Amino acid sequence: MIDTMNPLSHTASHDDATVDVAALGEVLLGRWADVRLEARKLAGLPELHKVEGLSHTEHRKRVFAQLGLLVGKNGVHRAFPTRLGGSDDHGGNVAGFEELVIADPSLQIKGGVQWGLFGSAVLHLGNKEHQDKWLPGIMNLDIPGSFAMTEIGHGSDVASIATTATYDQQSQEFVINTPFRAAWKEYIGNAAVDGLAAVVFAQLITKGVNHGVHAFYVDLRDPETKEFLPGIQGRDDSIKGGLNGIDNGRLAFEKVRIPRTNLLNRYGDVAVDGSYSSPIASPGRRFFTMLGTLVQGRVSLDGAAVAASKVALKIAIQYASERRQFNAASDTEEVVLLDYQRHQRRLLPLLATTYAAAFAHEELLVKFDDVFSGAHDTDEDRQDLETLAAALKSLSTWHALDTLQECREACGGSGFMVENRFTSLRADLDVYATFEGDNTVLLQLVAKRLLGDYGKEFRNLDFGVLARFVANQAADLTINKTGLRQVAQFVADTGSAQKSARALKDQDTQHQMLADRVQTMVAEVAAALKEAAKLPKDKGAEVFNNNQNDLIEAARAHAELLQWEAFTAALDRITDPGTKRVMTRLRDLFGLGLIEKHLDWYLMNGRISMQRARTLSPYINRVLAKLRPHALDLVDAFGYGPEHLRATIATGIERERQDEARDYYRKLRASSDGPIDEKVLIQRAKAASKK
Repeated sequence: MIDTMNPLSHTASHDDATVDVAALGEVLLGRWADVRLEARKLAGLPELHKVEGLSHTEHRKRVFAQLGLLVGKNGVHRAFPTRLGGSDDHGGNVAGFEELVIADPSLQIKGGVQWGLFGSAVLHLGNKEHQDKWLPGIMNLDIPGSFAMTEIGHGSDVASIATTATYDQQSQEFVINTPFRAAWKEYIGNAAVDGLAAVVFAQLITKGVNHGVHAFYVDLRDPETKEFLPGIQGRDDSIKGGLNGIDNGRLAFEKVRIPRTNLLNRYGDVAVDGSYSSPIASPGRRFFTMLGTLVQGRVSLDGAAVAASKVALKIAIQYASERRQFNAASDTEEVVLLDYQRHQRRLLPLLATTYAAAFAHEELLVKFDDVFSGAHDTDEDRQDLETLAAALKSLSTWHALDTLQECREACGGSGFMVENRFTSLRADLDVYATFEGDNTVLLQLVAKRLLGDYGKEFRNLDFGVLARFVANQAADLTINKTGLRQVAQFVADTGSAQKSARALKDQDTQHQMLADRVQTMVAEVAAALKEAAKLPKDKGAEVFNNNQNDLIEAARAHAELLQWEAFTAALDRITDPGTKRVMTRLRDLFGLGLIEKHLDWYLMNGRISMQRARTLSPYINRVLAKLRPHALDLVDAFGYGPEHLRATIATGIERERQDEARDYYRKLRASSDGPIDEKVLIQRAKAASKK
């Protein structure tokens, strides 16, 4: 959309490409379009919206009541078995849940605790008897529950939790115990007020053997009095930095006895005589398989973070297309914010990244549904899902925080007002980067998978092939480090900035540069860690620690590549030529933005010449100018209406104010009543003195 009253707006007016907003919106909705639209109708209901200014106790009561509304509208049961009233639709369930973030992030997360964690643990870790016994009450909210995994002393290191579940053969019971204060379960949703039961993760001990972390169903409170049962202690986490509609708290257990059959025993069971059995012999593999069944939390956080980014950008870009500031290009007309190059630099790359994250999330959701529906459910499929979820959740949640902050600042003082959503959403989403896996820890998980895959490529190669690889790698490093590749590229580029720009926007070139960075970083870390396995444990740990940052950066580069590839694949689903042209530019902005972001690496490793590097920033600026006329169409394609945005500055009020001000000054200039500018008098005086 071009502002015809502003001279700066005409910089891209020659571009005749248009965006089919409706068709692009359908592409964004993906496989579960109907579910998303249904969930957005729910999220648009005023009774589900966050009310700013409530105390945390009032907010908690409101959100708990909202869970009941979701149950009444059949909005939460898609993933559960059809025999119990669900629809076995795992992908659709997550697609619907993540849209609730636009109503109130506390509602999305509290619903995720109840049905996505507590309920899913019973569904995926329990047997049919467990499901039939507890899931109906979990589904209809008769049994509000908690997911008690995290401990204050270990956080992300789940394998090292200290809570124990020791089997007593004589009574045929497990004894759940918290041995010290650092073993208290912490940050547990529904623990402070509402939870009647919990799935508690503890070290299973029987016949003197610790079989590692398992899940147990434990009653917490008396359903009538809501008081803790004997042996259970709790503490309210009270007011947090965000998500105050959720009653997070701590839990501890003092020799709490539960029936043997309360062990959720899909992956490990204890017989009456105390003997342990499992379909998975390896303790390590068993542990990761159990945790892998609960991956949907990360999947839904990825999608919710993308949704929040979309809402923020729609508000900020709407405002930037209406707000006028400074009359740099005219004596009488002020410039629309989005016509300033710096404002385009602030918002449009974030828009490109949000599209990339959205398309990547759709691929993640399809992969998740394939695994949990059984369509593609091998060990490798589950490992791929786990890795993909860890990579994308990390990038999208960090991106959401960056987007909300930049949008807030780009809207000036208006952005700081709670009524315009940014500050509230930013506070609520802050912890998304930490829970369901700390982002940095998750990227380390991704990196280890990359190293494992890298190692497999050469595990069975004969000496000759491996020797040739090492020789080729050495030659490649020599070319890069000595600048020979730089020289070759410089010669090819000399005298033609246009040629450099064309090369940078080439799809294959972008892919090669992004992929090469991942491969090189992984190879360098692998080479550094090659000898670590042969060293004593302390020395090996030191080597790993010395390379940990590079390892995590390689994982981040891998996740960025996945997003770029998902964006590129999505272009094939766009049939309208104008829309495809605009979206290709948006993909280029994302890809070139990544290269610009990591330009130091490309220069230091000889992957780009100095001349080509100089063309990068000016070319990105040209892409921004071409995208500027389509910015509103691109955010309109997200499909969020006023009932979802709920931001005053996105209602058109700013355009009304600006038009009113412009009309006022236009009339004042045309009349004889307006005051004379002092600077005009000074100029007249100077002119008169020269006569």
